[in-house]
Amino acid sequence: MRIPAELSKLAFISCAAVVLLSVFVTTHPVENAEQPNPLLMEMFSLPGLGFNWRNLTCPICKAIFTILDIALLTDENEERVARAVGDACIRLHLADEEVCRQITELFRKDFIRALQYSLLWPSEACALLVGPSCGKFDLYAPWNITLPKVPKPPVTPPSPPPLGSPQSRVLFLTDIHWDQAYAAGSSADCKEPLCCRNESYAPVWHHRKAGHWGTYSKCDLPLRTVENLLEDVARTGPWDWVYWTGDIPAHNIWSQTRKQQLSELTIISRLIQKHLGPNVTVYPAIGNHESTPVNSFPPPFVHGNRSATWLYNTMAEEWAPWLPEQALKTIRYGGFYSVLVQPGLRMVSLNMNFCARENFWLMVNSTDPANQLQWLVHILQASEDLGEKVHIIGHIPPGLCLSSWSWNYYHILNRYESTITGQFFGHTHVDEFQMFYDEETMTRPVGVAFIAPSATTYINLNPGYRVYFVDGNYKGSSRLVLDHETYILNLTEVNHKRPGYGGGVSLPDPSPKWTRLYRATEAYGLSTLFPSDWDRLLRSFVEDDWVFQRFWYLMHKGHVSAPCKDTCKTSLLCFLHSGKYDELQQCDLLNGFGGNMARAMRKTLC
Repeated sequence: MRIPAELSKLAFISCAAVVLLSVFVTTHPVENAEQPNPLLMEMFSLPGLGFNWRNLTCPICKAIFTILDIALLTDENEERVARAVGDACIRLHLADEEVCRQITELFRKDFIRALQYSLLWPSEACALLVGPSCGKFDLYAPWNITLPKVPKPPVTPPSPPPLGSPQSRVLFLTDIHWDQAYAAGSSADCKEPLCCRNESYAPVWHHRKAGHWGTYSKCDLPLRTVENLLEDVARTGPWDWVYWTGDIPAHNIWSQTRKQQLSELTIISRLIQKHLGPNVTVYPAIGNHESTPVNSFPPPFVHGNRSATWLYNTMAEEWAPWLPEQALKTIRYGGFYSVLVQPGLRMVSLNMNFCARENFWLMVNSTDPANQLQWLVHILQASEDLGEKVHIIGHIPPGLCLSSWSWNYYHILNRYESTITGQFFGHTHVDEFQMFYDEETMTRPVGVAFIAPSATTYINLNPGYRVYFVDGNYKGSSRLVLDHETYILNLTEVNHKRPGYGGGVSLPDPSPKWTRLYRATEAYGLSTLFPSDWDRLLRSFVEDDWVFQRFWYLMHKGHVSAPCKDTCKTSLLCFLHSGKYDELQQCDLLNGFGGNMARAMRKTLC
């Protein structure tokens, strides 16, 4: 899911102000803990306070933070912190008063509980403020998964399948973002973070109105458009199977409830079952919007009402018609699973929220949450031993993950490059990809992560979906992606199809048609879509700006207002080249952005 700048700031302030306004410590990791954080020293050593952390001894510091720990356990102090956060949100004009109050209330219990588990341990807080002699502060420390001591098999470069070989036709859905409050005719240019809703008020004369089938603005989809999409894919089948990578709810993250999230999960899951029928298996992955608060996915060691059991149990219940019991068991545990799609092809669905910096529960412990990557290694080694190929699906692309998680995933992909033959993600809402190279030279392409366009219009997009053509079910199949197509609903046409009565105002098309925007091999002149093909295409973007601008247009599902030049082009090329977050940062620095581009990319896309 793509969160705009104002929503990102709003969510951040709602969390960070809990710490700052109640005179606690920062939530950001420290690069070098050898010295106390100078910024924090300044913040907490103001002359007016008559206090300086440099004069604080370790025992006194720990005593202070022990008291703060105890203070946070009382509801009265939680209320004080929540009021301060809401006031800060309003004074900084991050949103109107109602949104500020609602998002503060929504985030406060989970975030404060995560702080209680993590930063507010006295030894960690004092290590940050006094120095490493007083404790250890290491929020997002590097960590490594363990690979089996089995030699990596020799790598054989892929080759096109024999002429006439069967292909699997795979439907890919992601980022539906259904808005129950969508209202045609409402304002598409509201001051709230999400528009085209009942509460967006009627548009004034110079503002745009929300369209019947969707709107080019910061708006999500009405249910009729979601159903129309599903009717279209039902007609254009058959499908061998379906990948669906999450994000069902709308972007009204300040006012969501667990009941609402579960209701939308149930409704959309059953609609997909209804339209695709009982003979098509759907393999879902969990998005970052499925929970409330958004991005809040506590690891399995968190129990009780703050755990994610409420969400995982309902997912297992609704997805039971598609998945075997063993898969449902690991969904209930941590929201991930593996299943055999066909003889010789295994699919792994990852919970990518365990790699997301925005998941504040990872402040507690970011080391391989739920042991998911170690579990992935076990699955991949077993598949390698059996001669199976593996597809990996997930919501957030690995190049946007926390650095250590992203590095470990990259390392796993390098080790099992002959086994992992497809990676499929969503989240960014646009049509793009990220490259993976061999770790020794960083020049030989070993994998590509396909990032498919969203169903939602958010922001300024046509609704869309993706079709993959995969090397089919026969002995010796590579199971690689051979081609893909993107389909869109052109809102300019379908919202104003028929002239009204007497030739007046145009009316929406009652039976809109989804059209193929492009086929990858045709659009880019490729024979296959192997990693080496995408690497050559990426190089052509540098040499031939026409090809790049063509990609830019298709990336935005045929609705883009201006070409991508200079800094825009450089930053996008960095993103496409970087299946590992460290590589994105390095590319950023080499091109003179000083780290700002990588941070902006993560905020924009997550």
